[in-house]
Amino acid sequence: MGSDSRGLERAPGASDDDTAGIDAAIIDPDVVMRQAGHENFPVAMGILRPDHRRHLLAVYGFARLVDDIGDEAEGDRVAQLDAFETDLRRVFTGEPRLEVLRRLQPSVRELDLPIEPFLGLIEANRQDQVVRRYATYDDLVAYCALSADPVGRIVLHVFGRATEERVARSDEICTALQIVEHLQDVAEDLDRDRIYLPREDMDRFGVTEADLAAPAATPSVRRLIAYEAHRATRLLRTGAPLAGTLRGRERLAIAGFVAGGRAALAAIGDVGFDVLAHRAKPGKAALLRELSGVLVRKR
Repeated sequence: MGSDSRGLERAPGASDDDTAGIDAAIIDPDVVMRQAGHENFPVAMGILRPDHRRHLLAVYGFARLVDDIGDEAEGDRVAQLDAFETDLRRVFTGEPRLEVLRRLQPSVRELDLPIEPFLGLIEANRQDQVVRRYATYDDLVAYCALSADPVGRIVLHVFGRATEERVARSDEICTALQIVEHLQDVAEDLDRDRIYLPREDMDRFGVTEADLAAPAATPSVRRLIAYEAHRATRLLRTGAPLAGTLRGRERLAIAGFVAGGRAALAAIGDVGFDVLAHRAKPGKAALLRELSGVLVRKR
């Protein structure tokens, strides 16, 4: 088969039109997984034992592809996300057609993973197609409950550690990390006509959309970014005890996510909260310092 059909090898029982409308340019599973070496989630999984790493890389393939459909696909993205959801449901009930989902199915079956977090990630990408501004902080947190929190929940299920209390702490960490990413990517998101800064907060600090399009942040923009960064800091602080409830490599992985968020927030502060003129990314030394702090203080 040619490269455009690699991700569409037919599974038994698949009908002729299943997933046919999904942009073939982005669903090659090898292309999807080659991105793993450049992103925090799969890189962090390198410290885990082989079976956990295998399961989470399969989850990464799913999450990466659904984001690519939502951000990059040519054509009707909502229709393509609908088709992707239809094939996801076959992971739980039959035989999926897309190769990325066929690679996920053994993990779903072995670990009895719930479908809800996967559906949440798809719904977040649907929402991105129609909701491009958020009126309130609560609206943004509700979006994060779809776009970020499901990842942490899946991780806990893979670890076999999903309790009500741990899920609550995980949600706080994941929402914080999503907010941090939004702060780092204000200009990039605006290029896609998306703003993940609550309108009520923009109004409070006197920030306009034109201000966000400027090459450097005004004092008002800096104060807004500092305010949102403080919110993320509080969420990380309340979520961090999750690491202390785990042991060994699992604890180290969760501590790594918390440390990554803290280091990113420090980097945002180091550039004076001017995320328009500077790419606020922490270095390895900062990450290690924060990781040591999480592990030693257990908070």
